[in-house]
Amino acid sequence: MNYELTEEESLRVEEGEWDLRERTKAFALRIVGMFSALPKNTVAQVLGKQALRSGTSVGANYREAYRARSKPEFISKLGDCLKELDETAYWLQLLVESEIIPAARLAPLQDECNQLTAIFTTIAKKSKENPDS
Repeated sequence: MNYELTEEESLRVEEGEWDLRERTKAFALRIVGMFSALPKNTVAQVLGKQALRSGTSVGANYREAYRARSKPEFISKLGDCLKELDETAYWLQLLVESEIIPAARLAPLQDECNQLTAIFTTIAKKSKENPDS
């Protein structure tokens, strides 16, 4: 299982053409793929299910933010996205540090998690700075 973006997806990210709804859904699908490829032992499955829950909820929370009825609701839902991304990063770290998945194999997924965290952090900060926009 490859946890990297496809060449087309990478190009769309570089060109700024990829909607965050699509990008967070692709992230969720990559998390699903990672979970499906995990060993069937108890530790791998427990850590993997945690990553599965938090990693797939990022996109769901962003869709709620996207449809928010007010600026405070939008900011709140972005905060939920950030919480889930941070939790996902934690579970991915545990999968690597417990030697369930080699670091090099999980690095692209961890990188995407970090990039999404940076994007959502920037959006949240700008939204808080400009409450009237």
